[in-house]
Amino acid sequence: MKDPRYDDLARQLVRYSTETKPGENVLIELFDVPEEMGIALIREVRSVKATPFINIHNARITREMGHGATEEQYSAIAKHAMHQMKNMDCYIAIRGSYNVNELSDVPSAKIQMLSSKMRPVLNERVNKTRWCVLRWPHASMAQSAGMSTEAFEDFYFKVCLLDYGKLKRGMSALAKLMTETDDVHIMGPGTDLRFSIKGLPGIACGGTHNIPDGECFTAPVKHSVEGVISYNAPSIYQGIAFDNVKLEFDEGKIVKATANNTKALNKIFDTDPGSRYIGEFAIGFNPEIKEPMRDILFDEKIAGSFHFTPGQAYEVADNSNRSSVHWDLVNIQRPDYGGGEIYFDGKLIRKNGQFLPKALQVLNY
Repeated sequence: MKDPRYDDLARQLVRYSTETKPGENVLIELFDVPEEMGIALIREVRSVKATPFINIHNARITREMGHGATEEQYSAIAKHAMHQMKNMDCYIAIRGSYNVNELSDVPSAKIQMLSSKMRPVLNERVNKTRWCVLRWPHASMAQSAGMSTEAFEDFYFKVCLLDYGKLKRGMSALAKLMTETDDVHIMGPGTDLRFSIKGLPGIACGGTHNIPDGECFTAPVKHSVEGVISYNAPSIYQGIAFDNVKLEFDEGKIVKATANNTKALNKIFDTDPGSRYIGEFAIGFNPEIKEPMRDILFDEKIAGSFHFTPGQAYEVADNSNRSSVHWDLVNIQRPDYGGGEIYFDGKLIRKNGQFLPKALQVLNY
């Protein structure tokens, strides 16, 4: 028997997140997701008189393709994918691989080549369609979150079906404040970071691009970043687990990077020149997400967190940085994670994860 929450989620993705309209083309990409969810999405797209297109993926097959990937092969794949994407108005992707480390033994050079070839397709999707991406709950995610499978499924649907409209007033105020700010100063254990966001817009995210959602982002002026940051949330990137990532900056560039796997970390930052510069600065405030689980779509929205992202900038908040890397590394500033402060133009905006200006307090957890 199908879980009725599948239909609720499909309705939110189609009618709210992507605002699908009659006559539009919608690309649905499913990665190890139950057939019933795909069927729910197809039916919902049709219910608004739009046309569904669907791509089905499997993580183990993707791994096998990666092991033998060639540049000629993925140039052709990227060409076909770009043709498809250029004909889409909306894009919905749900990723449910049961093993987050499935690609860990694909050679890093292959991963970097794939990322480079497919990056233009990703940019086309991000910049030219109305899109929303999300994960799918499974036992591996529950284990990472320290929950039972059933409890995690309940948590998943609770955060995904959150009434994001209630956050809109606070998000809009934060985005406006970020747009008007020049100097940002972030302090905390192992972190003393300064940069400018002058001239770059703040963008509020409330369920229209990611589910779960709850962040405002912009980008630092590319060469303005100075100081050091110590990330306290674990992460997985290119199938590799990273802990205790620490970055030092000089004139915007990562000049020193350490972690539990420093060699692999620096190999990622040597992918291309832009991978050692920051493409995004964002503040997370989803009140239902409190603990990291090595899943960035959840972790970057953690209440009381911010992320500072090496790599590609978004065109809507463009500091001109270009890279095949975009890695949302997260720092949590709640007291149980050591606390911390964020200052905008010398004014304390958030302390220990709690916003201080009255207009932003609706975003507090």
